[in-house]
Amino acid sequence: MKRILVLWVVCLMVDGLISRGDAVVDRVVAVVNQEVITLSEVEKLIGPLRAQIETRDRLEKQRALQEASRKALDLIIEERLVDQEARRSGVKVSTKDVEETIEEVKKRNNATQEQLEAVLKREGMTFEAYKKDMERNLQRLKLVQSNVKLNLKVSEKELEEFYRANIGRYQSNLTYRPGHILFLIPKDANPEGIREIRKKGERVLEKIRAGGDFGEMALLYSQDLSSKDRGDLGYFKKGELLPAFEKEALRLRVGEVGGIVRTEHGFHIIKLLDRKGGEPKSFEEVKQQVEADHRAMAMEKAYREFISTLKAKAVIEIKL
Repeated sequence: MKRILVLWVVCLMVDGLISRGDAVVDRVVAVVNQEVITLSEVEKLIGPLRAQIETRDRLEKQRALQEASRKALDLIIEERLVDQEARRSGVKVSTKDVEETIEEVKKRNNATQEQLEAVLKREGMTFEAYKKDMERNLQRLKLVQSNVKLNLKVSEKELEEFYRANIGRYQSNLTYRPGHILFLIPKDANPEGIREIRKKGERVLEKIRAGGDFGEMALLYSQDLSSKDRGDLGYFKKGELLPAFEKEALRLRVGEVGGIVRTEHGFHIIKLLDRKGGEPKSFEEVKQQVEADHRAMAMEKAYREFISTLKAKAVIEIKL
């Protein structure tokens, strides 16, 4: 129980202490059982994503903002439903629970009370407001745990089937060595300028496809410091590079060159130079992790079913 609470509240620290964005013209974007949700609440939640979204061209940016806004609104609606059910059910959280959880958060983050309050102050939040948020989130967790029932007795056969169905989770440490040719997109580039940059990348890619040497093309055209190394970026572990870049690099066979990929930096032509590891570990090696993953997935499924029951009996009006 305590471990779950700590994980919940660490997430709260990451998600709750977000930068406050520019002021927006507020309006109602949804009503949940006569309780309103405002545009500013949605904007606050998607704030950390804005910098990444703003690097895209106009149409992509519009689609990404719409998708992020709808996902944020769905999350807020679920939180409101859980809060309303907690009030109806009379779920309470003691001051002691809140204080003990805050102490666990500080311990996990190796932070003093003064350091925690300094972080909160930088983000425009008082310690009292943080405690209120903590109480509300612990109340949500308590309600969910009382309503989500799990069968913790899982057979060895079920675990082995889960392991085989999710074998990608249990690979040995993967390292890979990508090379790239980067075509930078200036921050002030307009849509027409971005299209021209992409066309330049496509022309270089055509030369490579026609037999041109990737390393020589990197020397000639790449706008990255790695150009002096013929595009070679060296070895990386999975998760260390931008998701779009990494997805394309790991899709490739060693020696293969991919298509044009866009990231927040610009357009890339990627070649996979080498790959090591990534083989699945045996079931016995990862049995404890398999059990934990199976339990977490079962918990997520049960939680989604619980939310579905709350939505089924709620009156929800979307205005976004």
